[in-house]
Amino acid sequence: MTAPASAPTAARLRSRLAPRGLTWSVLRLHRTALYVGGAALVAFAAAMVWMYVIGDDARVSTGPCSPPGYCPNLTSSTFDDTTYRRLVSLTAEALSYLMFPVGAWAGGALIGRELESGTARLAWTQSVTPLRWLAAKLAVPALLLTAGTTTAVLLNVWARQDGGPDLALDWYSTDTFITTGPAAVTYALAGLALGALAGMVTRRALPAAGLGFAATLAFFNLMDWYRWNLWPTSSVTVSGPDEYQLPQTALHMSSGYVLTSGERSESYPCRDMPGPGCVKEGDITGYYTVFHPQSHHWPLQLMDAGIALALAALATAGAFWLLRRSTPSRG
Repeated sequence: MTAPASAPTAARLRSRLAPRGLTWSVLRLHRTALYVGGAALVAFAAAMVWMYVIGDDARVSTGPCSPPGYCPNLTSSTFDDTTYRRLVSLTAEALSYLMFPVGAWAGGALIGRELESGTARLAWTQSVTPLRWLAAKLAVPALLLTAGTTTAVLLNVWARQDGGPDLALDWYSTDTFITTGPAAVTYALAGLALGALAGMVTRRALPAAGLGFAATLAFFNLMDWYRWNLWPTSSVTVSGPDEYQLPQTALHMSSGYVLTSGERSESYPCRDMPGPGCVKEGDITGYYTVFHPQSHHWPLQLMDAGIALALAALATAGAFWLLRRSTPSRG
């Protein structure tokens, strides 16, 4: 009686650990994270619908900006414009910082905990190889993250209704930039891959969660520092300081004087601040301004997203390499 009963049990176990069953086991094991992520997406969608609804009234309440860039009504305490700007800020922060909890979760719960508890090795003794196990562990969250984050980005762009910097913040602010293009999706995938790599390195839940978070934080800050160097800037040279005014939407990078030698200098004129390195008035032949126009948004987005995607690919390859190295007989 014992043998016939144990055979179906073993068969069911092998079925659950088969490629199709393994996918469902990943979803079942991490269903709490799935529920939290689904609830967050629903809440985000509700916030975006509300932001879209009050968008027209918010623009009316701020009034026109005259001259451009000066909006005296921007400090208005009216409900719609205040609520709109608050929603813009909160939702942009939530979406742009998504990679941090993803990195910590991937390192701690997705990979580190199963390696630490021995659950992974138990699966490897069945019909699943280590490499197939890791592929399923990463593929399922990657697909869900891609679908969910893409939906959130599209909702975010739709809800903003081209509110302009007076309501929807400048396009080049960190949170706004990340959440209005593919960068948000690739950042989430980079967080997933970095967390998985951290889990393979430490093989323990808590250290992997901390390392995954730290790695995503380092990448986020590095991109924030060097993002504007990823695409060539535009520049304008004029003979007088008042002959050109940057558009309100442009990101100002630097400005200064063009000297008779053809060089550019950001030093002060000697008449304003005498001292070493000051610029003599006789040496000034013009004025220059270096900036990123709003048309650079998409080239910069694609460069930013490409780097994040490349990092995700490298981190994923590193995780597979570590797994193969630690389990040579089962790769």
